[in-house]
Amino acid sequence: MEYTIKKLANIAGISSRTLRYYDEIAILKPVRINSSGYRIYSEKEVDKLQQILFYKELGVELKIIKSIIDSPGFDELKALKEHHDKLLNNKKRLEILIRNVKKTIDYKKRRIKMSDKEKFEGFKEKLVYNNEEKYGKEVRGKYGDDVVDKSNKKLEKMTQEEYDRVTTLEKEFIEKLKKAFESDDPKSELAQKAVDLHRQWLSFFWDDYSKEAHAGLAQMYIDDEKFRLYYDKEKPGMAKFLRDAVFVYMQIK
Repeated sequence: MEYTIKKLANIAGISSRTLRYYDEIAILKPVRINSSGYRIYSEKEVDKLQQILFYKELGVELKIIKSIIDSPGFDELKALKEHHDKLLNNKKRLEILIRNVKKTIDYKKRRIKMSDKEKFEGFKEKLVYNNEEKYGKEVRGKYGDDVVDKSNKKLEKMTQEEYDRVTTLEKEFIEKLKKAFESDDPKSELAQKAVDLHRQWLSFFWDDYSKEAHAGLAQMYIDDEKFRLYYDKEKPGMAKFLRDAVFVYMQIK
């Protein structure tokens, strides 16, 4: 069955403008343009649009979606199974948060008692989920599933005090790194303080800290685009500065 742009937009629950934009960026082009100048979409394009919307629902950027679905090795069935698994994980996390909200309502109405730990159920699961979505593939490829799974479990078992400390450490590290970056000297005292904060932060996630693993992670911040952009979005070149500062730290320590 074939659809005009308006009909496809209606059944997909999106706007015709969105489909025109997808055509412009070449992520979803019509199978043909009819004699009246209308974009026409076949079943193949319908299935492709479904994949695009699945990935969007999971928070993947259009640029990355395009590279995934246009790659020669793209397996539609495998992708659907991955969507299914991720949505189930997301459902589990949302159910935890829903129960948390319900408990909190009852607690506020003084119907039940609620521990401080219970008040934060679901939030750590969300952090694990987000980390897996953004960096899971790269980190698992470098360190293996066992290391990453242990790190995730360690995060999920953190006390609220530990979780607060991790959050504070990360903020302190980023702020100090930005200030150190302005000096353009990875050997500076401020840069080395930033790296030590980074070490403390990592120690909450790793079973055993090692200089070699720290140096390897810092190098990945350069080699992997996702990690590089995470730091360079603050200030271009900051990922390389951090890597250099970590290498200096390794020599000093």
